[in-house]
Amino acid sequence: MSDAQLALFVFASLAVIVTPGQDLVLVMSRSIAQGSAAGIATAAGVSTGLLGHTLLAGLGLGSLLMASATLFVVLKLVGAAYLVYLGVRLVLTRASALALEAARPAPLRRLFVQGAVSNLANPKIAIFYFAFLPQFVAADASHPTATLLGLGTAFAALTFLVKGPLGFFAAALAARLRARPRVLVGMHRASGAVLIALGVGLALGRRD
Repeated sequence: MSDAQLALFVFASLAVIVTPGQDLVLVMSRSIAQGSAAGIATAAGVSTGLLGHTLLAGLGLGSLLMASATLFVVLKLVGAAYLVYLGVRLVLTRASALALEAARPAPLRRLFVQGAVSNLANPKIAIFYFAFLPQFVAADASHPTATLLGLGTAFAALTFLVKGPLGFFAAALAARLRARPRVLVGMHRASGAVLIALGVGLALGRRD
C-alpha cells in the first residue's frame, strides 16, 4: 500500500468512526452513568467487536451475509433486540436507580462484553467491512488476506483512539450532572430513546 493509499484509508476510516451511531451513544452513556473507566471499557469492547468483524471478513463471512438473506435478517434482529433492550433499561431509569448504580457499578468486564456484543451483533458492520476494506487491497497483492486483516485491525485501533477519549471526557460531565439528578435522568432517557430508535432502524433497515 502506498503512502497516498494509507492516508486515504486513515482519512476515510476517521470519517466513518466520528459519525454518530450506536457505538458512540453506548460509550458515552456508560461513561456518564458510571465514570470514565466504564466509558473506556465499553470503547475497548466496541473495538474488540471490530476485531471480530475483521476475522469474519477475512474468512469470507461478509460475502456470505451479502448472499444469505436469512442469515442477514437473523443477525440483524439479534443486534436490534439487544439495542432495544439496552435502550429500554435507560428509558426506565429513575433518580433512585442512579444513586444505586453509583454505589454498585456494573463490573467493567460486563461493560466490555456489552460493547463487544453490541458491535458484533450488527450485520451492517460486517458488510461495511466487506465493502470498505477490499478497496485498499491491491489486486496483485501477494497476501490479500493478511492485508485485509491488517486494515481491519488498524480500523479497530483507530476506533478505540477516537471513542476511548470520548468516553473518558464524557465522564467529566457526570460529576456536575449528579448534582442535578433530573438532568441526569433526562440524559439517560434520551440516550435510551436513541438506542431504541437505532435498534428499530436496524431491524427495519434494508440490506442496501
